[in-house]
Amino acid sequence: MTTTAIPFSDLAQGLREIGQQELLPRFEADIAVDYKADGSVITEADHAVDARVRTLLGAYGQDTPVLSEEQARGEQARVLETAPAFWLVDPLDGTSNFAGGMPFFAISIARIEGDRVTHGATYDPVREELFTATEDSALELNGVTPPATTRPPVTELGRAIALVDYKRLDAPLAGELACNAPFRSQRNLGACALEWAWLAAGRADLYLHGGQAPWDSAAGGLMLARAGGAMCNLAGEPVFERSLTKRSAVAARSDTLLADWRAWLAPWLAAPETPS
Repeated sequence: MTTTAIPFSDLAQGLREIGQQELLPRFEADIAVDYKADGSVITEADHAVDARVRTLLGAYGQDTPVLSEEQARGEQARVLETAPAFWLVDPLDGTSNFAGGMPFFAISIARIEGDRVTHGATYDPVREELFTATEDSALELNGVTPPATTRPPVTELGRAIALVDYKRLDAPLAGELACNAPFRSQRNLGACALEWAWLAAGRADLYLHGGQAPWDSAAGGLMLARAGGAMCNLAGEPVFERSLTKRSAVAARSDTLLADWRAWLAPWLAAPETPS
């Protein structure tokens, strides 16, 4: 059975129960923190949500493979190489925030068919906000159009709020942004999938990240596109690629604003992508 057999909104609602049952009781509790080979944080909550999301997909007849952030690299590669369609899962986006008691984290899933992202959902259990979009439907927040998206987007870089991850940018660019930024204000919230959802929902105007895994950008990139935004990587190529290689991201709430943002970034637009 495919997603066309059941409303995606029904499946996405299942993330609410998972977030409320598996994440919130563990948030700010005394849970063990471990570290992956790359130094990133992982907790029992990551594993618990991963298992529950797989069960949820199975309950809705989704028998396509799952590629999760918590899988071994070899299994991730096998899914990419052999599965025409699969679910891309980040069971806990913002694990460092979660483990440190910062209330900015989410569950994010996306369905990939070939090279297309066809469905995306990101759930923030702290604020009880469920962001969803499909390739055939607009961005929704808790089932309705996000209020901020009904207002005209900012048209000038100087008035924009930017979400920028400085630590993954080349030092010259990071330094220029820190000292001579073209935008009004900057934030870095530490949970990529949720930052994309907030950008799509109109809570920020610009985005810049030096290197993201596919589960970081897939759902949110679809949401931004369906909300009228635009994006590419630093080399002007698509942000999402059916690959485990980390890719940079440059985005804005409109084509015009993205063009201005890229023009300012022009000296770095041909920068090589971050290796996986």
